[in-house]
Amino acid sequence: MTPSSPAFTSDLSQAANSASDEALLPCVLAFNASDPSGAGGLAADITASASVGVHLLPIATGTYVRDTSEIFDHYSLDDEAVAEQARAMLEDLSVQAIKVGFVGSPATLGTIAEITADYDGVPVIAYMPDLSWLREAQIDPYLDAFRELLLPQTSVLVGNYSTLWRWLLPDWDGERNPSARDIARAAGELGVPYTLVTGIPLPEQFVENVLATPDTVLSRQKFELFDVTFSGAGDTLAATLTALIASGSDLLEATSEALAYLDRCLAAGFRPGMGHVIPDRMFWAQTEETADENGVETFTEESASFEGFVIPPHDTKH
Repeated sequence: MTPSSPAFTSDLSQAANSASDEALLPCVLAFNASDPSGAGGLAADITASASVGVHLLPIATGTYVRDTSEIFDHYSLDDEAVAEQARAMLEDLSVQAIKVGFVGSPATLGTIAEITADYDGVPVIAYMPDLSWLREAQIDPYLDAFRELLLPQTSVLVGNYSTLWRWLLPDWDGERNPSARDIARAAGELGVPYTLVTGIPLPEQFVENVLATPDTVLSRQKFELFDVTFSGAGDTLAATLTALIASGSDLLEATSEALAYLDRCLAAGFRPGMGHVIPDRMFWAQTEETADENGVETFTEESASFEGFVIPPHDTKH
């Protein structure tokens, strides 16, 4: 469903375009953790941005300790070290958008919020991942800091339906499950104008991805669900959406293209280890012959092209 006025579709693209008229490539500043598995984190940000044609400025906030099956731990950098990385880049060049992934600590979230406030003309796309792997005592302080400090600076919030529901509507007691608009309304009360809710369960093995404001649903895209678990899909989607906005695409176009790109990444996904399937964000650079020669197990379906993605619901520790 599309509102009668198209004004909302140009807000973010105009902000991105006005940030710099001289850059040869659009530049995106990305705050995220290093992911040694290559599934998500800065690895996803860099490869997805490069595929879209955007120059990424990766600001390391820490590192995961993980394999392709699960996250075991995370080590955060000092928030001052994160601030110095970002300030050095921002003093040197103009950025057209800012992407925020998992940054490790409330202190770092506060630092990032201060930086984004100083560049309030630059769109901020924030991704909230599943934090069920995190120590229970760390989850609520991180979510509270994200809610209070960063959401008021956020242009588009991206997250899985289950994750956003548990975070933004923890006391939901309605007879029905909350809708994407309910989640967008809760985010809107905290200052977020647009929310992209992914992986909403539908009957008959389908899921839906919905872009919404507190007032209306802007777009819906339905995809078929199948029995494979991916790592890194959420970071890939958020990074691609940020890159497309930085390139000047309006929000509806950027959302549709980002989902289509993720679709292709997952269709070409591969399993390099004993764990989950990883999106191939450089699928367009692979020929059939070179893919076979890599010696890597590649995920395939006998049916036509893969038509969707979902991060499975989880039981959080809190």
